[in-house]
Amino acid sequence: MGDFAIYLWVAVGGAIGSVARFALGNAMMLAVGTSFPWGTLLINVLGSFVIGFFSVLTGMNARFPLPAEARIFVTVGLCGGFTTFSAFSIQTVELARNGHPMRAALYVAASAALCIMACALGYAWAAAINAPRQG
Repeated sequence: MGDFAIYLWVAVGGAIGSVARFALGNAMMLAVGTSFPWGTLLINVLGSFVIGFFSVLTGMNARFPLPAEARIFVTVGLCGGFTTFSAFSIQTVELARNGHPMRAALYVAASAALCIMACALGYAWAAAINAPRQG
């Protein structure tokens, strides 16, 4: 597949991921309010899980190998458009600047810890699925 086609798949995945991020972020804002960026936190945790799970499950020697283009579509396109670390950054700065440094610190710690744990969980789950079957 040519370079242009790969960029097109990234763009399509990014568009889908961005729309999903916008929809979920709005739904969370309506559900729990705006005092804490719960939607962004949830989006980053879900995206981190998906990228960990999908990367391991579909790699070259995985149980469900996919072509590089499909993997790029999901990891760079969908996950890249869906996760929101740029939004995370501005929301952290705004929390701190608006007189909520403890909320900002909690948000940073929760985002880092939960996203890394979600990625590790996705990785481990996919690795277990990839493991050779016994018997």
